[in-house]
Amino acid sequence: MATQAPAAPQKINLRRPDIMEAVQAQVLSHYRSELVDRIRARGHVVSAGGLTIKLAKEFGFCYGVERAIDLAYAARKVFPDQPIYILGEIIHNPEVNDQIRDMGIKFLSGKEKNARVEDLQKDDVVIIPAFGTEVATMEYLKAKGCRFVDTTCGDVMSVWKRVRQYANESVTSIIHGKAWHEETKATSSRATANGSGHYLVVFTLAETDYVCQYILHGGNKQEFLDKFKGAYSPDFDPDVHLQAIGVANQTTMLRGETEEVQRRLRAAMIEKYGEAELPKHFRFFDTICGATQDRQDALEKLLREPMDLLLVIGGYNSSNTSHLAEMGEAKLPTYFIKNAAKMVSDKLIIHYDQHLHKEVETENWLPPGNITVGITAGASCPNNLIEDTIHRLFDLRGISVQDLLAK
Repeated sequence: MATQAPAAPQKINLRRPDIMEAVQAQVLSHYRSELVDRIRARGHVVSAGGLTIKLAKEFGFCYGVERAIDLAYAARKVFPDQPIYILGEIIHNPEVNDQIRDMGIKFLSGKEKNARVEDLQKDDVVIIPAFGTEVATMEYLKAKGCRFVDTTCGDVMSVWKRVRQYANESVTSIIHGKAWHEETKATSSRATANGSGHYLVVFTLAETDYVCQYILHGGNKQEFLDKFKGAYSPDFDPDVHLQAIGVANQTTMLRGETEEVQRRLRAAMIEKYGEAELPKHFRFFDTICGATQDRQDALEKLLREPMDLLLVIGGYNSSNTSHLAEMGEAKLPTYFIKNAAKMVSDKLIIHYDQHLHKEVETENWLPPGNITVGITAGASCPNNLIEDTIHRLFDLRGISVQDLLAK
């Protein structure tokens, strides 16, 4: 007797007006900042006592993050007494994930996981984070009969559509991203979902150049496979699967860098096969997240203004936030902090060093006298953390922000 295919996953509709109205009020109470709203209304600048703070024109929560958080809160409201699980961090911000944990939602992965996927049962409610999840995980949970609250960002799903299209056309997906990142893992699993697709993840322009050289001149296949270990599909063969390629990306990468990746790969394919044959061998679609780009553009504009230093606020494992910090570091002293408590005093700040992959201490970071400090934040950083940072900066100068804005 033939085995029955698993039933379609049960997706729970939580976006009823009565639910969302109550949920959004709760989310605002946790994450909104009246202070940030008022500074925005005053031209994104506040100044007193020789300290001027300039906020980037775009920063903080994007629509996709807001939607994901709303849905997680809604799940708890609709199922107040039922165990609810989440596959991993809903977004890359520790304070937000702590709030989710405080609501009794159990984490199925990560350092603080408190439940096991293997123990899930039929009708259990599982939240899929904003990054999405891998196809194999979804199939496993479907087979168990779990119900899903899917918060996957629409921009991420647009990339999935592209890599599935590449696979169906026997085109290998070259994904510009971080092979270890949840989003890129989810995307690469879509590239192989039809059973015959392939992918290769490139992180840097140096890796891109290595791939280009291999396309043009061949090379040592084993060296290639060793270099990209963990970043390509099963049975990937660079001699075979680099003949027709399509570029995609993790949505939170730097747009300029993704464009350079595709430009270099396109040039290699033209040199290899000729301009007339390019459509047979190369595809490219722009799949950078709009909110990510808006925040990068706003910071680029802010960096043209005179400033003494820049604070970038957000989770250390947030890809879009890390790229904002990179942009700042190229121009002026930049400190990547996850919250205001990292500004220990005007003499000491604890901040994340992306090259060392750990927090470091810097002394005498806040100069005396008249200074201008820029502030931006990643798309997963709530406004209340930005408010805390502004308060702390003025506190270090002995100034009350509330008194200042009351004028």
